[in-house]
Amino acid sequence: MLDPVLARIDSDLPQALDRLTEFLRIQSISTDPAYKDEVEKAADWLVADLASIGFAAEKHDTPGHPMVVAHGQAPDEASGPHLLFYGHYDVQPVDPLELWDHDPFDPRIEERDGKKIIRGRGASDDKGQLMTFVEACRAWKAVHGSLPLQLSFLFEGEEESGSPSLVPYMEENANALKADLALICDTSMVAPGVPSIASQLRGMLKDEFTLKGPAMDLHSGHYGGPAINPLREISRIISSFHDVTGRVAVEGFYDDVEEVPAEILRQWEASGFDEADYLANAGLTRPHGEEGYSTLIQQWARPTLEINGLWGGYQGAGTKTVIPAEAHCKLTCRLVGAMDPADIRSKLRAHVEAQLKPDLEIEWDMDLDGSAASVMNTDRPEFEKARLALSDEWNREAVFSGMGGSIPIAGHFKTVLDMDAMLIGFANEDDRIHSPNEKYDLDSYHKGIRSWARVLAALAG
Repeated sequence: MLDPVLARIDSDLPQALDRLTEFLRIQSISTDPAYKDEVEKAADWLVADLASIGFAAEKHDTPGHPMVVAHGQAPDEASGPHLLFYGHYDVQPVDPLELWDHDPFDPRIEERDGKKIIRGRGASDDKGQLMTFVEACRAWKAVHGSLPLQLSFLFEGEEESGSPSLVPYMEENANALKADLALICDTSMVAPGVPSIASQLRGMLKDEFTLKGPAMDLHSGHYGGPAINPLREISRIISSFHDVTGRVAVEGFYDDVEEVPAEILRQWEASGFDEADYLANAGLTRPHGEEGYSTLIQQWARPTLEINGLWGGYQGAGTKTVIPAEAHCKLTCRLVGAMDPADIRSKLRAHVEAQLKPDLEIEWDMDLDGSAASVMNTDRPEFEKARLALSDEWNREAVFSGMGGSIPIAGHFKTVLDMDAMLIGFANEDDRIHSPNEKYDLDSYHKGIRSWARVLAALAG
């Protein structure tokens, strides 16, 4: 049953590229209210495209941007799990526009360094990835008239703006969305040509504080010396967050951190990850994280505490001789394993407050959130079936990888719908997502479609 589907994918690739190009032209920037109609247009485009394949597709309004939900029935004799496929159709803003080689919403197919790419906002994150799955389903339906198993879709329009409507929508529509397993395509490969299934995602904790010292900005001649300087004090405090080896020095920070299992570590080490290339893409020559751990482990399996913003005092041109009244700091922590965001927040704040001197006050932002890490249930048989299917398509062993970033939807599927999630994507680290000149390799698009066709066949068997 699979071979004619793969042949159909190959022959239909030009049309699949045309559809992707049309989709990429829609300026679905979710964070900017000026693009509200464009986000709506993208949702309508998806509804129409899914309906053209034969899915029962609907656009559901939310307090923010719409959700697109579709269902497809398999033949009565079909086996395998009921799958729910998730992707997002909104995109990041395009600023700074002058750094783009061409209009970000005028996608173009180019050849760079011997490979063909499609360049435009959303090409990789996430429209190109989303369409790999849709095109695989289109081929199955064209060849066999139906899918090999029961399938539903959930496409979100707010992922790039914090997903404020997602959890309430999932809670209100749990019965319609519930399936045996969720599939998520918003991920990358560990190295070019190395198919990957994410086995763990780091969580996230955000925090922010203000140190308040003098009642007002002070003249540095009149008060320099006697007055406490919040900028100097905040520098002293943040310098205490790490020891000389790069290890976080907050007491109890590593209490719930475990080492990587040996089999997963073996796959990572054999994945073909190029440390030098990974670092060079960011203009770096060496890793600067926690000593004693490889770059991959630092990125995927170790927690971090990062200073994201630090400011205070005079910011204008020239000099202004003041001792500032306030200093400000933005922080994030990447979390792994069983680390509890609330627990880490408490420990972090205790670390800071223990170092406050007289005449200093601290004010914490009480409006910031956090999410725990996600660890996938790779013991489920579907994971190994999918891994073998990916290995067949890419002609090399697929790996269970980690991810340094956070994809909250994976955790929401578990906490809201009690569903495990499988994350498979075909992006590369050089796709410049969220940056000017975003691109997606045509090999990723073509082989991504073929990969999903193989995965559907494997999970149906």
